[in-house]
Amino acid sequence: MSDVAPVVCLIDDDASVRRSIARLLESCGFTVDAFSEPEAFLGHLATHSVPVAVLDIWMDNINGMVLLAHLCARSPKTRVIFITGREDHAAEATVRQAGAFAFFIKPFDKNRFLAAVRDAFDSTNPRTSPMRPVQASAEVEAN
Repeated sequence: MSDVAPVVCLIDDDASVRRSIARLLESCGFTVDAFSEPEAFLGHLATHSVPVAVLDIWMDNINGMVLLAHLCARSPKTRVIFITGREDHAAEATVRQAGAFAFFIKPFDKNRFLAAVRDAFDSTNPRTSPMRPVQASAEVEAN
């Protein structure tokens, strides 16, 4: 196992959500590259490998579904975990069909979220078993 912490790219336009999720991930040994604007993330993607990305669906300018399309075209091995503050079954179905690894409604169960992030990294490692998408429940669990 490498001594380098796995890097998660986090894209959410809500500063408090970004801080909270970044702290959670960092407390579990992940390095977080956080972006408030999807455009800044796309610039990062042009020069960096992105194994796992956590995307908010509903952002200004470029929403998470459009960002997923960019990732599918430019970085097809990236595992994408979606987060949203709205229960939206149509959006969930759309991103899952497009290849989303997991889907969570905020506030979400932190243990399930962390398990999904770990599973996403495991699925990017060619030495592990094939990708097993997480069937993350759209149900909100209180922490």
